[in-house]
Amino acid sequence: MPLPPAPAKRADRLALEKITQSQAKERQTKAPVPRSRPPADSAPTAGLQGKLDTRTFDLQTATVVPSMPIAGNSGTKPRNVSPVQRKRSSGPAKLFVLDTNVLLHDPICLFRFEEHDIFLPMIVLEELDGHKKGMTEVARNARQTSRTLDALAASPGCDITKGLALNTTGHTDARGKLLFQTEPLNYTLPASLPIGKADNQILGVVEALRHKLPEREVVLVSKDINMRVKARALGLNTDDYKNDKTLEDGDLLYSGALALPTDFWASHGQAVESWQQGPHTFYKVDGPIVPDMYINQFVYFEAPGEPSLYARVTEIRGTTAVLRTLKDFNHLKNAVWGVTARNREQNFAMNLLTDPEVDFVTLTGTAGTGKTLMALAAGLTQVLDDRRYTEIIVTRATVSVGEDIGFLPGTEEEKMGPWMGALDDNLEVLGKTENSAGEWGRAATNELVRSRIKIKSMNFMRGRTFLNKYVIIDEAQNLTPKQMKTLVTRAGPGTKIVCMGNLAQIDTPYLTEGSSGLTFAVDKFKGWPHGGHITLARGERSRLADFASEVL
Repeated sequence: MPLPPAPAKRADRLALEKITQSQAKERQTKAPVPRSRPPADSAPTAGLQGKLDTRTFDLQTATVVPSMPIAGNSGTKPRNVSPVQRKRSSGPAKLFVLDTNVLLHDPICLFRFEEHDIFLPMIVLEELDGHKKGMTEVARNARQTSRTLDALAASPGCDITKGLALNTTGHTDARGKLLFQTEPLNYTLPASLPIGKADNQILGVVEALRHKLPEREVVLVSKDINMRVKARALGLNTDDYKNDKTLEDGDLLYSGALALPTDFWASHGQAVESWQQGPHTFYKVDGPIVPDMYINQFVYFEAPGEPSLYARVTEIRGTTAVLRTLKDFNHLKNAVWGVTARNREQNFAMNLLTDPEVDFVTLTGTAGTGKTLMALAAGLTQVLDDRRYTEIIVTRATVSVGEDIGFLPGTEEEKMGPWMGALDDNLEVLGKTENSAGEWGRAATNELVRSRIKIKSMNFMRGRTFLNKYVIIDEAQNLTPKQMKTLVTRAGPGTKIVCMGNLAQIDTPYLTEGSSGLTFAVDKFKGWPHGGHITLARGERSRLADFASEVL
């Protein structure tokens, strides 16, 4: 492209007087902009300008909204309420009275109530002080709660009689205030409830606050079912602390598999693109079913008289998804350490366990669905045959079903021996799959397998880093979310972690299907490109075990 010709003469400098005269002429020719909102029949752009001016005026004229005092001297509790906060709140701020067990269960629960206020009776602080000694998780939570309260009370400019702002320590989601019982409260309880019991004193505080603040909704939050029942019997508002629950209903848990509708090819077949890459076939689909998919989710199509499709979602962009067909582990030629998949879900699980790009696998299912057997078989193949990992590390939650049998002698591995009966049973099954080497060959193989499997206790996991290890966490349904985080964050480069469990067999006290660490991990890792989950549906252990799982 040729350059433009050079200027014929040098540019003149514009005088300041000319600039001033031109600006004055422009101001005279322009019409004044009205400050008030334009009429309804004006142009759309003018209406938008009026809305913007009004919104700016509201922000500038926002005032401090007073509220009623809770405890201490009479006065107002200033609280800055912006229009953004009014949009986020769905009603007037409530006053939640927390029971001690809520603080001991979740030490950061003070910051989980958004714009609502929190009230702590004096007896709750006394009970916190009584639980702070020891090395248990309850004692650690009590100490952490005490440190949190101390940090809030040490904030500059705070007044404990008017309440402590919960967002002063960096928790911006907590927009309410923390209030303490700073004066005696008058209340009357039935004679059948002794005053000296801590639970009854908390109920009395809730009763007194309800009469002291009739314009506010006072709610007791407790993990104690019996205390909630007594509160309802007294006519008090009460609720469970549900922030620790990932799901309210276990049936809503992500299953890892999605059945394609019977009219899938009829509704999506025109826009499907397919290509071959190695042993896999890829399908690029676009349609209304794509928003329901997650990365690494399995999809299957089964219809009489039509070819079946079993694939995994590898990519999602908007309303377009890429599906990749699976390796068929139902066939004997693709057996893993002599083990083949017996149903559709087991085939899905084998594809996750043998994929080096998947670092975190969760398997759930009833007893006898083959979780431990498949995880061990895939681990032995990748450690001994493929040499992808250096060794297998097996751990589990040591929660007994019945009474504790006491202390166990020996080393760490010997102490974990009685808890690893399932490991020994599955190794015995895997040792019988190879019959070509004879008795001596099987003995040598078993010795080699045992040397590559290390049994570790969860109590000594903190601070460790696993490099190129294949980690199996069995009975993961008995872990809390905090314990699950501790174990998963031990993974270093080249490590694969497999978590297995049956959510119907939780033995840890105070844990449910909704608050289990396994449920927490499944829900948080769904859709991650390097994680996968599958729920095994059909048991393959024996007809007796299958029938017992259904009827008992």
